[in-house]
Amino acid sequence: MATLARKLRLHDYFALAFGTMIGTGWLVLMDDWLGRGGPLGAVLGYTIGGIILLPVGYVYGQWVRRLPDAAGEAAYTAQVFPPIVSYFTGWMMLLAYFIVCPWEAVALGKLAAYIFPSLNTLELYRIGDQPVFLPRVALGVVLTIFLGMLNYRGIRLSANFQKMMTSAVLLCFLVIVFLSATRGARANFHPLFSTTPLVSILLTLQIVPYFMTGFESAPKYAEESNPGFPERNYMWAIALALGIGAFFYAMCIAAVSYAAPWHSLLGKRFATAIALESALKVHWPVTMIFTMALLGLFQCFNGNFAASTRLLFAFGRRGTIHTSFGSVHERFQTPHIAVLGITTGSLAGLFLGDALLVPVTEVGSMASALGWFAACVSFLLVEKGAAKRFVAVLGVSISLLLISMKVLPAFPGHFSMEEWIALGVWIGLGMLLRTRN
Repeated sequence: MATLARKLRLHDYFALAFGTMIGTGWLVLMDDWLGRGGPLGAVLGYTIGGIILLPVGYVYGQWVRRLPDAAGEAAYTAQVFPPIVSYFTGWMMLLAYFIVCPWEAVALGKLAAYIFPSLNTLELYRIGDQPVFLPRVALGVVLTIFLGMLNYRGIRLSANFQKMMTSAVLLCFLVIVFLSATRGARANFHPLFSTTPLVSILLTLQIVPYFMTGFESAPKYAEESNPGFPERNYMWAIALALGIGAFFYAMCIAAVSYAAPWHSLLGKRFATAIALESALKVHWPVTMIFTMALLGLFQCFNGNFAASTRLLFAFGRRGTIHTSFGSVHERFQTPHIAVLGITTGSLAGLFLGDALLVPVTEVGSMASALGWFAACVSFLLVEKGAAKRFVAVLGVSISLLLISMKVLPAFPGHFSMEEWIALGVWIGLGMLLRTRN
């Protein structure tokens, strides 16, 4: 029986995990972030989010050493819970990764249309009040098929592509921070919060799980590590992705807020680019920012695409969905049927257009936190050491808080009816696929 190719090293794991987190949100949704928390509230939200997720990252690092399985959370929960719990834990985590794929395909059209307004022609239909344009859809289709082919032909190709995109994104990020620091003003930060400090931070913390999802994707490739890969490097990859990811988001928010008065950016498309152009009085930084955004889009799409395929592959191999998804290509040593499945699903989601963006952020955020919660609870139940159990308790508490902030009406920014419906549709699809098996 063919097995997955074993070719990944530490740099590959970091690039796949970091790239899964960092896409285009820092450009497309910057005005939303500032509206939620204000400059300091949003910075603190991401900083605190990165810190409090460290126990969760530690638990994942321990799990992958004990159980290097592409099923991730589904495999961990299977150690202590009934199969139905294991299946739906993995299914919710699949949502967190998969839903990003059409999100990024749609975002490609938005970015391209900003540069080339002529793409906003040939309206196909509307979803709500959001039009869906043929040229923008066509761009998303091309990118989706390209990444599908890349992942179909091998993890080495996918990882090399990811490393190139990640290196370029980080280089552009350093340039943006430097430009803001030299041309901005502290007065642009005021007021520091959008509302009271606590509410501002909480409103940002609610979306942190969605934008930080990815650090825990490293274990999904545990079966593809290079022979002789040190087990401790899984923990290093997770910690680096988590720490650098949180720093990236916090510094982007700070750079934008320092470059231009943040209140003037609310409701503006691509507020990050507008802020830098306003501070420098020239247009070339906008071109650089959009180039960085495209690179980030590519790496985020590819990272989430690859993680989704590994989970879908693991479901098929475990027999919880049709076993064909668990097959491995004899030549390329990739989960080729799972790759085709995620490609097809991404293409279908792409046709939902701009109406997909904000609701996806909210539902994906809760799905991520639910997966983290299940992984930490499972580790708590199997671990005997007091110190590690304490870390697991912290992970459980943090994850539960993040879930509560989305589902309990007592918290501002909780799920809307549309988001509950989206979640229900995903759970229903999971039940349908499992019943058919």
